[in-house]
Amino acid sequence: MIRNSINGIICALLLAFAVGCGGSGSEQTEQKEQVPEPTTDAGYVEQATFVSLEGDTLSVDQFEGKVVMIDFWETWCKPCLASFPTMQKLVEEYPDDFVVLAVTPGFTDTKKDAQAFAEENDYTFQYAMDTNKLHRKLGVQGIPFKVYVDADGNFIKKSMGSAGPDEDYRILKEIIEEHKDS
Repeated sequence: MIRNSINGIICALLLAFAVGCGGSGSEQTEQKEQVPEPTTDAGYVEQATFVSLEGDTLSVDQFEGKVVMIDFWETWCKPCLASFPTMQKLVEEYPDDFVVLAVTPGFTDTKKDAQAFAEENDYTFQYAMDTNKLHRKLGVQGIPFKVYVDADGNFIKKSMGSAGPDEDYRILKEIIEEHKDS
């Protein structure tokens, strides 16, 4: 008899706890939909964020409507710096269709190094630091390393190195023309 009473009390408590914790549908708070962690180059690139030299967060989707080139570079990299005039020329030719995110992976350069370079040069790139280590996720083992995103924010391709100013210009212009909105 005592055992039945105890079992009854336990059942009643469990039922009250379940009803009290569950609440009605209108009282439950909405849970935010969680974005799954990307597992592909496309996923990493399309969800990439960086920190600008001013401390603002930059994301690829902020530049929707433009072809984006993420250029991993550092101030000591001669081939990186040699490609900057070509990229600037295309930024000027396609101001409404193309943007360069000049992203320092931080191999040896610091934010101060990148800031000094940006202040001393007239390139109109969006300078940023790779604080979320996209370069590691993409397996970057050398620079210059470029990643291309179309005007809709979709990953196009990645490439390492430079083919020289004339060929880099031709290749990049072709990418812009093929993937721009207008």
